[in-house]
Amino acid sequence: MSVKHALSRGLELGRSVFQLGLFKPAARVAAKFRGERLRLSPPTRTVQPQCFLPARYRFYRLSVSGLAARLQSGGFRRLVGGGSPRNRTVFLAFGVGLGLIEQQLEEDKRSAALCQEIQTVFRKKKFQSPRKPFTSGYRLEDYVIGKQIGKGCNAAVYEAAAPFAPPAENEKFSLDQLDQNDTEEKKNPGTLRFSTTSSFPFAMKMMWNIGAGSSSDAILRSMSMELVPSCPQALPKEQGVIALDGHFGPVPKRLTAHPNVITVYRAFTADVPLLPGAQEEYPDVLPPRLNPMGLGSNRTLFLVMKNYPCTLRQHLEVCVPTRMQASLMLLQLLEGVDHLCRQGIAHRDLKSDNILLEFDCTGCPRLVITDFGCCLAEDFGHKLPFNSRHVNRGGNGCLMAPEVATAVPGPGITIDYSKADAWAVGTIAYELFGQPNPFYGTQGLESRSYQERHLPPLPATVPADVQLVVKLLLRRNNQKRPSARVAANMLHISLWGQRVLASLDRARMDKLLDWLLCQSAVVLLNVRGPSRSSVQAQLQRSFLSNIDLEDLRAAVRFIMYGQEHWQSVNALY
Repeated sequence: MSVKHALSRGLELGRSVFQLGLFKPAARVAAKFRGERLRLSPPTRTVQPQCFLPARYRFYRLSVSGLAARLQSGGFRRLVGGGSPRNRTVFLAFGVGLGLIEQQLEEDKRSAALCQEIQTVFRKKKFQSPRKPFTSGYRLEDYVIGKQIGKGCNAAVYEAAAPFAPPAENEKFSLDQLDQNDTEEKKNPGTLRFSTTSSFPFAMKMMWNIGAGSSSDAILRSMSMELVPSCPQALPKEQGVIALDGHFGPVPKRLTAHPNVITVYRAFTADVPLLPGAQEEYPDVLPPRLNPMGLGSNRTLFLVMKNYPCTLRQHLEVCVPTRMQASLMLLQLLEGVDHLCRQGIAHRDLKSDNILLEFDCTGCPRLVITDFGCCLAEDFGHKLPFNSRHVNRGGNGCLMAPEVATAVPGPGITIDYSKADAWAVGTIAYELFGQPNPFYGTQGLESRSYQERHLPPLPATVPADVQLVVKLLLRRNNQKRPSARVAANMLHISLWGQRVLASLDRARMDKLLDWLLCQSAVVLLNVRGPSRSSVQAQLQRSFLSNIDLEDLRAAVRFIMYGQEHWQSVNALY
């Protein structure tokens, strides 16, 4: 308790002693100061001021400190006046207890204010794309299209380049071939250009349009979920209003930029071209003018994004990340999912194929979440009304959270997706640490019926805190499962706060808050350093910009639970 609180409490107790009537002159003087009538003559009826609340609600009008002082005063009165021991004990216990509660509330206010100040400092510097903004690129003819780099169940992805777009920061590629192709296009206007150059900074995703028709309005409405991660300049101004009335409702939800979420630079409709490999890879979805047996429409939606070297699945097939790299990759996925949750969006199709990967200046993998075709971005928040079996639960049934997979449709039934993506991240953690995903394959577990004790253990080299996070993320009961934010906080404290973990206490957060101040100072000092764009620096800034007292306390409680669990397990052996 601080000196200020001790003095105020002493004054309250002193006033209580005077009010007991032990010193009659002091009581008379106090009564005069209060303007009260001393009962030396028969009482007379006076008009009392009317209160807004009845007398039985008087304690709701008192502060915690005032109530504590009154209870302590009542205890002293009964102590001097000869009240029963039970009454004296009860009043004193309540008074002291409320005093302790008041002290805890004051500490909570200071801690919450500190967290708010740190959050404000780091939220001022928003994430910015390393690529400079450009004003063109709303036509298919503006791009040089290369080879196919990916194909899914509803789209094909090609590498692309644009002569009008400036290169990204620290990005080196030659524009000689692009200038040559641009000259050829000027000689033969209307022709679609292709190039074999390896300098393609963009990836162009061509959606397969089978039932939306060839109208631009219908295409944008039908595929509007693909526009969730788009930047404000993705659509031209005349088409930006069209997307306002899609699956999103009257106000669409657009994601703000984040290092671990893909950004769509451009979105436009155009006639379906005959791209390399189309006749062999996806002939059925081509329009009849390109394939007489095709079922596709003449126009479709094109999305322009950054071109990443590979997917997470491709990377893990040829490389085994180190323990530190795998922990940072898991933390990035949790930060990306938390960014989606904060804006009321559920991805619903998280898997290693829908996670792209590149490397930072230190060689650490940087992950971004992509492919929002199955996302939930409605005004329902994270809860979807499930009154019919025709309602789409999401993609990839193998990595569907238990609360989603076991939902039974009916009147008033809703599916809660608030922690479904975090559960999927827990399954992907096995792949990050070199193990097969336990929910894949014919012999794998099923999310509908698995038991937590059936989960295979992670390698012994994985840190205990990381194993605890994965175990908690894969809890069947989503009420006992931590959110992505709390799980990310656990990893942040484990990675950067090892010294504070040894002396961490459930009740007091002083040492943790001191560590937060030191961590904030270190991040601010390194903001202009050579590694400011590294994965670790971005993760630390993201942690400090989303810091919250309740989330921190929840993370500490889970960590304490894990430490007690491991101690009990070690005691058995």
